[in-house]
Amino acid sequence: MGIAHVGHAELRVTDLEASRDFFTRVLGLYVSAEDDDHVFLRAWQDWDHHTLVLTRAETSGLEHVAWRVDGPDALGEFERQLKGLGIETAWAEGGAGVSLGHGDALRFLSPAGIPTELYWEVDRYVEQDPALQSKLPSHPQRYTGNGVHPRRFDHVNFLVDDPQASQEFFSDQLGIRHNYYITGDLGQGEQRLASWMAKTNLSHELAFMRNRNQSGSLLHHVAYFVDTADQMIRAATILADAGVKIEWGPGQHGTSGAIFLYCIEPSGNRVEVWSGGFLLFAPDWQPIRWDPETSPLGLELWGSDMPDTYLTYGTALGGGVPQPA
Repeated sequence: MGIAHVGHAELRVTDLEASRDFFTRVLGLYVSAEDDDHVFLRAWQDWDHHTLVLTRAETSGLEHVAWRVDGPDALGEFERQLKGLGIETAWAEGGAGVSLGHGDALRFLSPAGIPTELYWEVDRYVEQDPALQSKLPSHPQRYTGNGVHPRRFDHVNFLVDDPQASQEFFSDQLGIRHNYYITGDLGQGEQRLASWMAKTNLSHELAFMRNRNQSGSLLHHVAYFVDTADQMIRAATILADAGVKIEWGPGQHGTSGAIFLYCIEPSGNRVEVWSGGFLLFAPDWQPIRWDPETSPLGLELWGSDMPDTYLTYGTALGGGVPQPA
């Protein structure tokens, strides 16, 4: 029983039409399906039916983040494990609604209120438009270069009151490896400020950062990956020319080594475009600690100032399953 990789995220958006325009025309994602209230999106080398769902809503935020498990029996095993911890679960029927493109899914809220979905069966993307069909078997569609044009979905990041507790839950109960973390002195001794985690060899697929306002859990951002630093500069120019607010970057995270850029899409959700980042292959990896002296370089190696909003602003979390006690 185990997690295979992060699969997709469902974003609630208050202006579906404007957000669709941003994610397609500006960011350069592709629509794999849509109806009046949902748009299913993917990057050009995402193999699954979708990696992002936009859902029309009254408040913006994250409805759920989904992980694919490593086999058909894992869902029932995770259900028993979670119920043993006193965590309530619910099933979402696959193949319809927001579960289009994958099979039945197990949903639950983590103790910090992170809306999480687990699934096994998945529909592979098949390009139907002859103009976008690639001659290359390794490409689910042609590379067009439209918009920022990221290669793939990368990760999801949350603001939480207690990053260490959230990291330990997802590591202990879902087996997601803890890769590196930052500590700081907040006047009560050294405390965990952020943790980054992954099940694959990526530097991270999931992250938790301390909410400076201590106002509960929020979505910090969803992220898509481009190949090179040159593409990051191109992304910044495209976003600026489209009138999109760039919150921070381009810069470089010392923790992962990745070049980053954060922007706010029209409905208010934060989106990161990034490139680079180290890969992990050791089966006995031990998380790297960035202490209070080195942690500023962990967040921004090149010295630009972190905006005040970075550790305070986020959008709300949903879930559609019973709230944790």
